[in-house]
Amino acid sequence: MAELTPTFTTRTALHTIAAHVLARRRFAVGGRFGLRAGPGGIATPAFGDDPETIRISGVTLVREVGGRSTRVPINGSTLRDLAGFVDADLDAPFSCGADAPPLGAVDVAFDLVVEAATAISDWFALAWTVLDDILGTLPKGSEVATIQLWPEHFDAATTVTVPSGQQVNLGFSPGDAFESGPYLYVGPWGPERPGDPTFWNAPFGATRRRSEAQSSASAAEFCRQFLTEGLDLVSPS
Repeated sequence: MAELTPTFTTRTALHTIAAHVLARRRFAVGGRFGLRAGPGGIATPAFGDDPETIRISGVTLVREVGGRSTRVPINGSTLRDLAGFVDADLDAPFSCGADAPPLGAVDVAFDLVVEAATAISDWFALAWTVLDDILGTLPKGSEVATIQLWPEHFDAATTVTVPSGQQVNLGFSPGDAFESGPYLYVGPWGPERPGDPTFWNAPFGATRRRSEAQSSASAAEFCRQFLTEGLDLVSPS
């Protein structure tokens, strides 16, 4: 029986590279695997003694160690190639969560669509802008987790603990098993869904699609208003 040739969509390819190249390398050196939005894509925070940063910029993988920068094209490279470029060991035990992407076809070359990769990086960049804006206006007594691009679910998110003690996830996803396209979400930790019941349209809370944000007068303002409304409903002033 002939074997089927494994393929990656641009989103699943970026998710796999983020988890098994960027996060895996950071974890091996420093014991942490959270990522960030970076210039033109996705990046690790600086880690290690030199220090080191690994980032996806468009469809290029960039490694910066101390004052030296090297890079390799993602398209035409395999996961094994990219892991070797940054000294990430694909054979070493590593887990960034139960829902992390599998290693998959480590010797199949990637073929990312540039426009799709750009759209994902733009969505994550918007996430940081909007979340930073919201977090800067929270009432005194609120607690905020560092905004992370989590390699398990491939979303940019933070958790806010409001003065009442309620905890709420705020995040941006480029799409997943729940919703195929990009969306943003409010996810209260508790079971309560106060206020307008039509606001809460997902099992874990509330979502709005990127297409809704893009069709509004200002995508950033649309996202900010939605996330703020979710916070206000969970913890009314």
